[in-house]
Amino acid sequence: MNTITTSTAINHSARMPVFFIPHGAGPCFFMDWNPADTWDHMAAFLKGVAGTLPGTPRAIVLVSGHWLERGFSVTGHARPGLIYDYSGFPAHTYELTYPAPGDPALAERIVQRLGEAGAQARVDPQRGYDHGVFIPLKLMFPKAEVPVVQLSLRHDMDPAAHIAAGRALAALRDEGVLIVGSGMSFHNMRGYGDPRYTPVSAKFDDWLSAAVESDTEQREALLREWASAPHARDSHPPGGEEHLLPLLVAAGAGAGSEGRKIYSEEVMKTTLSAFRFG
Repeated sequence: MNTITTSTAINHSARMPVFFIPHGAGPCFFMDWNPADTWDHMAAFLKGVAGTLPGTPRAIVLVSGHWLERGFSVTGHARPGLIYDYSGFPAHTYELTYPAPGDPALAERIVQRLGEAGAQARVDPQRGYDHGVFIPLKLMFPKAEVPVVQLSLRHDMDPAAHIAAGRALAALRDEGVLIVGSGMSFHNMRGYGDPRYTPVSAKFDDWLSAAVESDTEQREALLREWASAPHARDSHPPGGEEHLLPLLVAAGAGAGSEGRKIYSEEVMKTTLSAFRFG
């Protein structure tokens, strides 16, 4: 599946869509894998995202499944470093770079917007980008020139709170800010590579796709109760839904916009998908 509109014009004020993307397995795109082509199609999808935008983003707000805090936190450093929060991979994958600047002023505005929406939020002046940020962005925006602010998830993983957080940030889209949820539509470590999970993941993905493609009110109602979906807990085990929650933030930010699936593929015996709003 591919998006159908492309643009290379620079327009920082254009209303940006919102994305939920898969970020793969650790640094999978930058190392050998067996089979060798396991991640090729996902990498090609990520490399093509920028070309579907109405212009170059003024900044990127990215929520990753790898940062959870008691309340929402945002990176406030002007030059965030990288957090190599994966283990057991080749030595060169701990030398990957992504020198995208931060945007402290935008971070403060995000905290303000979340606070006005009733959410506890703070700026973290020291935290860097985890691999849910820099791994996909190395493919999407390889020049690392667009400022990036990372948003955390909340430890309580409350669906409604994460949808509401996305809604609080939706207006940033009109300022040329690209909002991205980075996770995995299926994330059960026991299921990867197990053919028993092929129909399981496909069934959940069908439900998830239908939910995303619903109108805003129904979409949010369904996503608030995602754990009741067919094979929901086989796809995201209890307490392990952190890779799905970035989609809920994206859906909130995409309120009022059409949602649709833009990529889907069977990887390691499981269905993985990406979605776009707007």
